[in-house]
Amino acid sequence: MDVDAASTPIAAATEPKPSYVKLAMRNMVRKRGLSLQHFFLTTVGLLAVFIGLAYLTR
Repeated sequence: MDVDAASTPIAAATEPKPSYVKLAMRNMVRKRGLSLQHFFLTTVGLLAVFIGLAYLTR
């Protein structure tokens, strides 16, 4: 049995996991165009909902 192979899971277990924010930022940089597209679609969708609610409740 190799000593390095036995200690690898222990070393991986003590290594801290990257935070959710760090993973999200890395994903956003990797998929730049898609993130911007989703951001603008969300913005337009929210504006449509707010304008529609304002129209219905006037």
